[in-house]
Amino acid sequence: MNVDARAEAWARLQLSGVPPRPLVDLLRAFASPEGVLAATPPQRRRVVPAGAAALLDAVPDEKRLAATLGWLGEPGHDLVAWDDPDYPRALLEIGDPPPVFYCLGRRDLLGAPAFAIVGSRNATPQGCADAEAFAAALSSAGFAIVSGLAVGIDAAAHRGGIAHRGSSIAVVGTGLDRVYPARNRDLAHDLAARGLVISEFAPGTPALKQNFPRRNRLVSGLSRGVLVIEATLRSGSLITARMAAEQGREVFALPGSIHSPFSKGPHKLIREGAKLVETAQDILDELQVPASAPVAPVPAEMHGEPDIAAQAVIAALGYDPADVDTLADRTRLSAEVVIAALTALELDRRVVALAGGRWQRVG
Repeated sequence: MNVDARAEAWARLQLSGVPPRPLVDLLRAFASPEGVLAATPPQRRRVVPAGAAALLDAVPDEKRLAATLGWLGEPGHDLVAWDDPDYPRALLEIGDPPPVFYCLGRRDLLGAPAFAIVGSRNATPQGCADAEAFAAALSSAGFAIVSGLAVGIDAAAHRGGIAHRGSSIAVVGTGLDRVYPARNRDLAHDLAARGLVISEFAPGTPALKQNFPRRNRLVSGLSRGVLVIEATLRSGSLITARMAAEQGREVFALPGSIHSPFSKGPHKLIREGAKLVETAQDILDELQVPASAPVAPVPAEMHGEPDIAAQAVIAALGYDPADVDTLADRTRLSAEVVIAALTALELDRRVVALAGGRWQRVG
């Protein structure tokens, strides 16, 4: 498939490495990416410093350019630039939006309201369950869930988001012709088919350490807010949270056990002003968004079946304590049916009653 002249011109500019600010000046002076490339070296030097102009004077890396154009020639592979009508307005609000980025999948998600969920790569099973549950609830409310495709919390957030109507956007630190980490290959393919994967790095770019902090500013920049779930004090998630605050985004944190090293990051953020959350509704209330869709109700004909009701209750309970009213709301069962199910589960030693009318899963 042929790549149009405009996309090729933008790809050449991106591969030249001209920083965003001088690139803006060049575009203002020469009207288009094609105009910038057609200008003579003396003309460019009258607009931008010699160092920036020299980047365009250099002979392009034809191998990288050919790889980029070859990738763009494939169906569903897109380049999005500043002058595209669907370039995300949220990114234009940050200090250093990428002039160009590449995307694979549902380009329409660029215009969707978005929310980021990030956290530890070495997350606990409970942390991953929390990330997936928060993502599912926020996606059900219409948010595209943004994260970085890392293992742990990122992957769980993508899974929760893509399963519901808001879907999910992965911002990666490599070219889109490769998947990093490799263990997320199936998830990346699922996101490309049902969600969106984007990168400001040209095809062929490997996993370089310095690219991931740059990736983080786009995770937060695309989003109305960022939720941090399980992060140590040295976690890159705290970098994302800091960038979110600098970009004027809301920062949220899920607290945890004082004995867990993965609680140190969220607790530090809360002390510094991040909003403590316990449920997805806390986030929706803060963002002034209508309540998310409830968990799918159990069909009415099944309400009288103790085993089925118990399965619904244990699924709704998850791994955090909850009271009867909360479980009734999540399952759409009556309080009486929930109590009967909890009693049966308690007899089976699958749940235990706590003080304050709450219940906790056992094991």
